[in-house]
Amino acid sequence: MPQPKYITDINKITEIPEQDRKKLQQITDKFVFRVNDYYLKLIDWSDPSDPIKKLVIPNEGELSEYGRWDASDEDTNYVVPGCQHKYKTTALLIVSEVCGAYCRYCFRKRLFRNDVKEALSDVNPGLDYIAAHPEINNVLLTGGDSLILATPKLASILERLRAIEHVQIIRLGSKIPVFNPMRIYEDEALLDTIRQYSTADKRIYVMAHINHPREITPEAKRGFEALHQAGAIVVNQTPILKGINDNPAVLAELLDKLSWAGVTPYYFFINRPVAGNRDFVLSLQEVYRIVEQAKARTSGLGKRIRLSMSHTSGKIEILAIENGKAYLKYHQSREDQYGKFMIMDCPKDAAWFDDLPGNEQYWKRPKKKSEAIVSVNELPDMPRGRSLSS
Repeated sequence: MPQPKYITDINKITEIPEQDRKKLQQITDKFVFRVNDYYLKLIDWSDPSDPIKKLVIPNEGELSEYGRWDASDEDTNYVVPGCQHKYKTTALLIVSEVCGAYCRYCFRKRLFRNDVKEALSDVNPGLDYIAAHPEINNVLLTGGDSLILATPKLASILERLRAIEHVQIIRLGSKIPVFNPMRIYEDEALLDTIRQYSTADKRIYVMAHINHPREITPEAKRGFEALHQAGAIVVNQTPILKGINDNPAVLAELLDKLSWAGVTPYYFFINRPVAGNRDFVLSLQEVYRIVEQAKARTSGLGKRIRLSMSHTSGKIEILAIENGKAYLKYHQSREDQYGKFMIMDCPKDAAWFDDLPGNEQYWKRPKKKSEAIVSVNELPDMPRGRSLSS
């Protein structure tokens, strides 16, 4: 199958009525829009609530929303430009601001804006930092999308990382396995690169972003198999998204199809309260109920999934929400509170850790690590009642 053609002009998608395209043009003037003809074919255009359409086609709620651009305070994790170090053993390299799919729910939607730049063409400062910190044993290449990089560029980064003895695991964060799987199985140079740098002792993990079971097409499964044969381990993470996968049957089907294809269910996430994102947000209570009902329908392989919030203070695992109480645990912790167990009141409309009464006793918002890093939170957030178009 040939490589798909990419579309960046909403007016070229004639399946959208002309009057609707004019409305959506306001959004694409402010936020990047990019999709391809392969992925568009997964949309059922006769269904106004089609979940695949909601994933990539802009919605008017993106203009009328308020909130923070950086809900997890990622700007405070930067140690050098393009490199974050939040947890002791893990570093993030922001290697690309370009996505394969610009998913409309994205928690890094700030990168859709033309006035934000976090990824750098020169990743040497980040690589030098990682080399100088032996406690870092795994590195996530993210953005944007790490597999949007040209293969020679990606190979050069992997080569540098593999030359650092203490880096054991390299992770590639990507939507490409389901958005453009041909980029994987038709690129022998990419697969050869993975074979070279994913070894029995030091694996490469592909952190796939698969949100709905309809994304797992024959082409996607061919891409998974190509990655497996090249020695990569593929796992999946997705937020629970209103109108997309907030149905126990759909979520159970996703868990089953992932397991059957040899893709490990890794994380279900609470969708972060990011500007322009409210149309996708569910309450903590709703998400917990949906996930537990989905897990009841799947095997033990599907039940491996963890439900978490990627909060400023760490990854907070949701163990249970029952009778108005949230039972939580720090799965990852910025302040070394690993395993810290918390029981908190959980209002019905609470959608994030900050919404839980008394959360302030467990954390405090950190300061930027370097004044040389431009804070995305210096950009104006969208307060209640304002829109981006105002």
